[in-house]
Amino acid sequence: MSAKQEFVELFQPLLDEVIADCEKCYPDYNKDAIVWFRKVMEYNCLGGKMNRGLSVLATYKRLIFPREPTDEEIREANILGWCIEWLQAFFLVSDDIMDASATRRGQPCWYKAMDPPYKGWKGHEVGMVAINDAFLIESAIYKILKRNFRSKPYYVDLLELMHETSYQTELGQMLDLITAPEHHVDINKFTLEKYKCIVKYKTAFYSFYLPVAMGMLMNGISDKQKHDNALEILLEMGELFQIQDDYLDCFGDPEKIGKIGTDIQDNKCGWLIVQAMKLATPEQKLILEENYAKKDEAKVEKVKAVYRDLDLPSVYHAYERQSYDRLQKLMEEKAGDLPVEIFKDFADKIYFRTK
Repeated sequence: MSAKQEFVELFQPLLDEVIADCEKCYPDYNKDAIVWFRKVMEYNCLGGKMNRGLSVLATYKRLIFPREPTDEEIREANILGWCIEWLQAFFLVSDDIMDASATRRGQPCWYKAMDPPYKGWKGHEVGMVAINDAFLIESAIYKILKRNFRSKPYYVDLLELMHETSYQTELGQMLDLITAPEHHVDINKFTLEKYKCIVKYKTAFYSFYLPVAMGMLMNGISDKQKHDNALEILLEMGELFQIQDDYLDCFGDPEKIGKIGTDIQDNKCGWLIVQAMKLATPEQKLILEENYAKKDEAKVEKVKAVYRDLDLPSVYHAYERQSYDRLQKLMEEKAGDLPVEIFKDFADKIYFRTK
C-alpha cells in the first residue's frame, strides 16, 4: 500500500471517531443533523492532492532515518496530517464563500452544493449554512488532537502551533480581502511588497511550515532556532507556491487544477497583475484599469490579452527558475543539522508543477 493510500484510509476511522464522540457527549443531539455533519466532512476534506497532510510523515521519516517508523508513529503522523487537511478544508469552505467561487476540486463549492442530506433541503443549495459548517470542520481538529495526543509531552505545543497558524492565515486572508475590495478597484496600489505579505500569512505558514513543524515536534525538536531556520526555507517555497497558484488561476487548465479561476474578476492583488502594472505601457495600464475586477468574460479576456502581450508566462517561468536557485542556496545556509531532504521533498512536489 502506498503512503497516500494508507493516509486516505485513515480518514474514515478518524471521522467515525469524531462522530462517535459527538453522539457520546451529546446523546440528545439531533441524529439527522449528525448525518449533515458527516457529509460536510466527506465532501470538503477529500479530493485534494493531500501534499500538506502527507508531509508530516515524510518529515518525521527524514528526521528518524535510518530507523523506520513504527506502525503507531505512522498513524500518529498521519493523524496530524489529517488535522492539516481539515484545517485546509475549513479555510477553503470559507474562502469560496468570500470569493463567490463556483467550483473546488472539480465539484461545486460546498455552499453551492445541491440537495444536502436533511429533510426539506432537496432542490436547495447549502448556502450560508456553509459558514457554520466551516466552523465544525475546525472544531473536529481539536477533538482529534485531544483524543489522540493529550498524553503526549508536546500536546500543548501542537495546540499552540495550530492556533498560531490559524491566526496567521486569517490575518493573511484579511489583508487579501481588504487590499482589493470589489467596491473600490484601484490596481495602482497593488505592490509586490503587499503581495508578498499576503502570501506569507495566507499560504506559507499553514501549507509549508505547519507540516514540518509538526514532524519536528513529534521527534522532540522544540529548539526555536531550528524552527526559525526551517521557517525561513519554507517561506521561500510558500511564496513560489502561491505565485504558481496565481499563474494557474489565469493560464492553467480548469480540468487539471480542479477549479475555474476568478482572480481577475475578484480584484485580487495577485502576482500577475502586480507584474503587469510594473511592465505595462501607459496604454496597456489603461486597458487593465478599465477591465480588471469586472465580472464580464469579454473584459477578463482583455486583461488576459495584455498579460500575453507582456509575455507574463515567460516572466513567470524565469521567476520559478530563480526561486529554485535561491532555495538551493537557502537550504545550504539554513538547514543546519536538519536533514536537507525534508526541504527537497517539498521542492520536488511544487517546482514546475502544472496543477
